[in-house]
Order: sequence, then structure tokens, then C-alpha cells
Amino acid sequence: MFTAINPTNGKLIRSLPFDDDATIIDKISLAQTAFHAWRKIPLKERSGLLSEAGKILLSEKEDYARLITEEMGKPIGQGRAEIEKCAWVCKYYAENAEAFLEPKMVKTDAGKSYISYEPEGVLLAVMPWNFPFWQVFRFAAPNITAGNTILLKHAPNVPGCCVAIDDIFFKAGFPEDVLAPLYAPVDRMELIISNPIVRGVTLTGSTDAGRSIAALSGRYLKKSVLELGGSDPFIVLDDADIALAAEACAKSKLNNAGQSCIGAKRIIVLEKVYDEFLKHFVPIFSNATQGDPLAENTTIGPMARLDLRDTLHQQIESSIINGAKCLCGGQIPDKAGAWYPPTVLTDVTVGQAAYEEELFGPVTSIIKVKDQEEAIAVANDTSYGLGAAIFTSDIKKGERIAREELDAGACFVNEFVKSDPRLPFGGVKTSGYGRELSVEGMTEFMNVKTVWVK
Repeated sequence: MFTAINPTNGKLIRSLPFDDDATIIDKISLAQTAFHAWRKIPLKERSGLLSEAGKILLSEKEDYARLITEEMGKPIGQGRAEIEKCAWVCKYYAENAEAFLEPKMVKTDAGKSYISYEPEGVLLAVMPWNFPFWQVFRFAAPNITAGNTILLKHAPNVPGCCVAIDDIFFKAGFPEDVLAPLYAPVDRMELIISNPIVRGVTLTGSTDAGRSIAALSGRYLKKSVLELGGSDPFIVLDDADIALAAEACAKSKLNNAGQSCIGAKRIIVLEKVYDEFLKHFVPIFSNATQGDPLAENTTIGPMARLDLRDTLHQQIESSIINGAKCLCGGQIPDKAGAWYPPTVLTDVTVGQAAYEEELFGPVTSIIKVKDQEEAIAVANDTSYGLGAAIFTSDIKKGERIAREELDAGACFVNEFVKSDPRLPFGGVKTSGYGRELSVEGMTEFMNVKTVWVK
């Protein structure tokens, strides 16, 4: 069952049954039929429908934000911001799709030769719960507009969000089955990916889930794009604006109760400013307003599920046993729901879970280093490579380090890592491969076709 449990109080909200195999196969076939008609609709008309979807998102923003809060615990203000960002990505691709997909003329010995961008077909999108609207729209907006159709396999704990997204596309006037929800259990992924109709698959989720999808995609020779976990390093150099750095790091990690792949998970601080940084950072973190996510003044709600909260707590306890110190938080509160307090760990070293693993919750590790060289080495000492940030008053130095020395897909200077429709987004190493957003996100699942005419 796709089952939504309110993480604030642990009460059942709604559930939907899994699709059986016959229904799954039927939905795949219907998506293929829809594709053959959809790709023939002029790009300008497809873009117009996407623009309409963006308008619907804004007109019903409050309802969608409350749905997000209800199913996965995000504070209502952050839910509104998520819906607004979805509308932005719709507007961005509606306005830029024609330019992005314009054939590129190439001078050769032919009478005419060029590169054409043609849709691949039916794509499987395996989406997560932490940004239940944004993650879908950042993939769907470019790929549907480009002429593909999508089978949406959403996370089982946000069924209401999945239904709502399907309804948005219906209200906007998209043909039926251009975006089709698949209520499929994880063990049916091979049934779907092995189907010759399915031409590609994208997954946003854990690294373990990515390995599984990558293996299936490889076995059946399907293009895949994976946006996976991260253990993002945020470096604070000794010439940084410490107050600014502390505020940015705290905001990054407190957002969405720390359930973000690009949150500030490892804050690496030069020893010269380490004590000063703690004086600024710990009060911001420990005094964050945690409470009812529907309350306007709440900055941090519960985690999305009890099992996620319990796994996080085990990582913290293991780290403390192995030498880490807890400056605030670190205890499960005695009340219903998936609550966990903002937690700061110091004395984090190699071998501890807080150093080696992704802490997907309101917990951050602060690591003291002696100089810039050690800071960069520690930043890159991870199997992940999604985002990274560096804080310094020397902008040229920060840019050079971000561009040349940090091993990650998105590197920010004097700001926390975030996604933007105008810039490609994705990781390296075990944080995945491929890109979403910008022009790169629109062409990942296109047939980049050579056309040669004599």
C-alpha cells in the first residue's frame, strides 16, 4: 500500500493500493500510445500547457503546501516556497524550450547537416518524498515539454501528493497518460524497466536505491539519470564573515528538517575561527523553532517517518560512542510523531558515522582543521559529490577552490548550495550521474540525432 502517516502525530491519513502487474503493464502501454500523439503536438502548444500548469500551482498554492506538510511534515512556509519553485521551473521551460531544442546547424561536406533533438519516448521517474512536488516538476517540466511521456512512481508515503500532481496536469489540459502515476512496489521495478516500451529511467533517492536502479538499467540497456545522496562539505576559511557563514550553514541544514541531499552535513572550520564559529552557529541551531509545521513561526517540523528518525539516532549514538561530542540535541523526545531536535556534533573524525555517512535529518557535524589545505582534503574525503560550499572574503580564491579543487557537482561561494532551474544540477561519485535543470536537463532524455542531407 501507498500509505501516508502524519509525521506530526503518527496518525493514518490515507492509503492507496498497489497496482497489480496487469495494471502496470496496461499503464505502460497507454503511456506509449500517448507518446505517439503527444510528440506530434507543436512545441509551442506543449509549452503553453506547461505554462498553464505553473499558473494552477500558484492559484492553489495553499492547498498543495498543506498537503506537503500533512504527508511529510515540512513547515507550511517551506511548502509554499516549494510550490512557488515548481511554478518557476514550469515558467522557465515554457519560455526556453524552443531555444533549447532548436536544431543546431553544423557545416560539413553535406549540402545540409545539423543536430536535431527528438524525444526518446516513455520514461520512468522514481521520485522521493523529501520534496514531493519539486523533485517531480524539475524532471517532468522539461521532459514532458520536450515530447516524452512519464510514468511517475512516487514515494509510498506521499500518495496524496502524487494524486495532486496528476490532477494538476489534467487541469492544465495535458492529454491523458502523458503523465501517468504508477502505484508500484519496489519489487516491480524490474517488470517496468525491462519493458521495451520504457526508454529511460531517472531516480532521485538514496545511493543504495541508485545502485539498484543503475543495475537494472544497465541490464536492460536503458539510459538512466541518478540524483543520489550527499555528505555536503561547507568550508569556513579564517578570512570568512563568520556570522554570515554560520547563518548560511544553519539555514541550509535546518531547511526541511535536514532532509535535503544538499544540506550542510559536514561543516569544516579552520581552527583559528573555530570557537567563534561555534558561538554563532550553535545558538542559531539549538534555538530554532520546532513545533507544529502548520504554524507560521515554525522553522523545523518533524522528520518524515519514524524509521528515518530512528536510523538517524542510531548514527548519532554510534558516532558519540566513537568519540564525537554532542553540543545540543541528540535525544528522541517523548511524544508521538517522528520528532528529532536540532543536533550539533563536534570532534567528528574518520571512522565515525557522522564523518563517513549521510546524516539525513536535523544534525550537522562540525570538523576542525588546521589550514586551507586540510579543509579541502577533508571536504573531498567522501564517497559523495553532490554539493559543496566555501566561505571566504577573498572571492577570487573562493571561486578558484570551488572550480578547481572541490569534487562535487555544484560548488557555491559564500552561499549555501541550492538548485536553480537556470543551472544544471547533479552529482559525481556515489552522488549519481547525469544532470537535471537548465538546457542539460532537457536534453538528457532526447535522441541527439545527426541529420545529413546531400
